[in-house]
Amino acid sequence: IFESYFPDGNQLNRVNQNNTQNDTEFFNMFKDNAYKLYPFEEETSFTYNVANTGWIYGGSRPLYRIGEIISTYNTTNPQYDSVTQVSSKKEYTEVSKSKLTSPTNQYPLAYITNAVVTAGSSPQVLLKISPKPDVVKANCVVNPTNPNWAFTTGTLGQYLYNSATSVDFQLDISEQTNIIIGILKYAGVIIRDPEIIQVATQDAAKVEQNEKS
Repeated sequence: IFESYFPDGNQLNRVNQNNTQNDTEFFNMFKDNAYKLYPFEEETSFTYNVANTGWIYGGSRPLYRIGEIISTYNTTNPQYDSVTQVSSKKEYTEVSKSKLTSPTNQYPLAYITNAVVTAGSSPQVLLKISPKPDVVKANCVVNPTNPNWAFTTGTLGQYLYNSATSVDFQLDISEQTNIIIGILKYAGVIIRDPEIIQVATQDAAKVEQNEKS
């Protein structure tokens, strides 16, 4: 569900550009779709890593996407908080080497890659930015926390819900129907009941068609 927000938003934005989008308050589908992402948007600081000569993501939640990057240059009078253009590594190298187009404090350039910061650990997101700023922050979208239905086992072997260690869905309340239908589809697969799968799939298609029409 979470990952569908991005292609859906792209589709709704095309409708908006064609002036066929309803811009009435509370009925703008593009804004409604973007609203669902608000809980996952974070302004995140990046930490400079000397070994990799780049900026490492310092947040605790897994990154899904990086949006606008702000590079701060603490020069005296003035200080620059510059929107950083993101390019490919090839473009970054070509532009940085050219005297005519080399990045400046006002117009920095970056590319996004990965780096293993600690031996044996998973690769982390690394920003290469030229010229090297003093502070880097970015507007990011993080992944939702995985939901968890925690339970203890009763004296009769029954499962007893444990609210203390459970993790609820972080999705918008409007997704309740889609979540329930998705769970029903999954349950249908487990019990191998094609009728449940068919009904749940049809209902999901109706909901999606209604949202996009």
